[in-house]
Amino acid sequence: MHISAPFIRRPVATSLLSVAILLAGGVAFYFLPVSALPHIDFPTIYVRANLPGASPETMASSVATPLERQFGRVAGITQMTSSSQLGSTGIALQFDLDRDINAAARDVQAAINAAAGQLPASLPSLPTYRKINPAETDILDLSVSSDTVTRGALYDLCDSFLAQKISQVDGVGLVRLSGGAKPAVRVDLNPNALAHYGIGLQEVRAALASANANTPKGALEDSSNRWIVSDTDQLLKPEEYSPLIVAYRNGAPVRIRDIAKVSEGIEDVRNAGYTNGKAAVLMGIGRQPGANIIQTVDKIMALLPELSASIPPTVKMDTNYNRTTTIRASVKDIEFTLLLTVALVVMVIFLFLRNAWATIIPSVAVPLSIVGTFGVMYLLHYNLDNLSLMALAICTGFVVDDAIVVIENITRYLEAGESPLQAAMKGSREIGFTVLSMSTSLIAVFIPLLLMGGIVGRLFREFSVTLSVAIVVSLCVSLTTTPMMCARFLRSEKEMQHGKMYLVIERVFR
Repeated sequence: MHISAPFIRRPVATSLLSVAILLAGGVAFYFLPVSALPHIDFPTIYVRANLPGASPETMASSVATPLERQFGRVAGITQMTSSSQLGSTGIALQFDLDRDINAAARDVQAAINAAAGQLPASLPSLPTYRKINPAETDILDLSVSSDTVTRGALYDLCDSFLAQKISQVDGVGLVRLSGGAKPAVRVDLNPNALAHYGIGLQEVRAALASANANTPKGALEDSSNRWIVSDTDQLLKPEEYSPLIVAYRNGAPVRIRDIAKVSEGIEDVRNAGYTNGKAAVLMGIGRQPGANIIQTVDKIMALLPELSASIPPTVKMDTNYNRTTTIRASVKDIEFTLLLTVALVVMVIFLFLRNAWATIIPSVAVPLSIVGTFGVMYLLHYNLDNLSLMALAICTGFVVDDAIVVIENITRYLEAGESPLQAAMKGSREIGFTVLSMSTSLIAVFIPLLLMGGIVGRLFREFSVTLSVAIVVSLCVSLTTTPMMCARFLRSEKEMQHGKMYLVIERVFR
């Protein structure tokens, strides 16, 4: 069976096929996501339970322990860690890499329901869970600070405006706020005053809740008209809370200002963030799975001037961390290495063959094989990362071997006096199985990497598959495009006239 014969006889169709591979790979290159390493989803579920006022010891014994007993029965868990603090408990469940995260989530929900009878009755609600990827870090960290605006107002600005605008950017998955809390009115009670008036904390809480309830007021109507009563019961400023009456003692009202100090602040005073020594609210921005990190960050950075013009001039936004800095540098470096490798391969080929067309033909196979690999990478949902680009740099020497072997065998018939077409037909037919066996043996070397398990195996799977695909594309090019170009562009040894440089190098070789 002569695989190359139809392609040698139909040079136009073969050329169009090569151009199609080149265009498909070139278009796919611009749609490939860019990242530092291959995207690996660690099936991890984070469970959180809240019991306000409970100590860490109580949370660990009464909440975390019953949940852990039930989670221990879920199949596929490789690691379970829990952390308890004042009023809350968090449990991280990591599953096997082959475990379906959605099926695991259903099992976790069933375990939570099973543990509900063993949890404290005062628990406000059942524990909640969410799917996370611990390997996915923020791609961009921003800080919002001001010398005049309060921390609560900064957090409210970030929560209600900046975070929502950034979340609308294509590729952004989550915007996390830290270093601040929502604005609030804080009522600091005086224990001595409470004891003097004989007022408990529950009375104060009930008085504040009843005075700050935004409830419907109803309507007034007669036989022909209806009037809606509208008013707000919400108190937003500290001075509005001070005159509230908590109780009556000896016929006189006891007001909030008599037993407490009312001030404007934030909900959580123990949550603070700083940038360059200045109080700030921090925004951590994460990407969507599979999104291009560089394109996503570029879109966010292009949006920042518009956001800066939309906020008060006293508020300043700064970039604390940009993950794409190292990614751009590493990808740029490996791309330069790839181009340099191709150039060195072409130079070595020309040095030994000393023929322009004999150098151009295998030189076409190298970029065609590499660019064609981009198309397969896109179909496999791979990334442009350090490992995949390293595979392409390594395969440069592999992919050129097939073309050189084919050209060498065809040149042997040209030196024997055959015409270029006859030499291409005979040479490619003889060498076809050899090229196939060479490529198969090269791919077989990477089978252990393909079968490797665990996280390391997941990382190097993309490397080995990319390298194998490049070798397969090179095999196809060497059996189709290379013999066709040899039949059209190479000349018999009798028709060629060599220059002085060729004769000098030939004398050195001899």
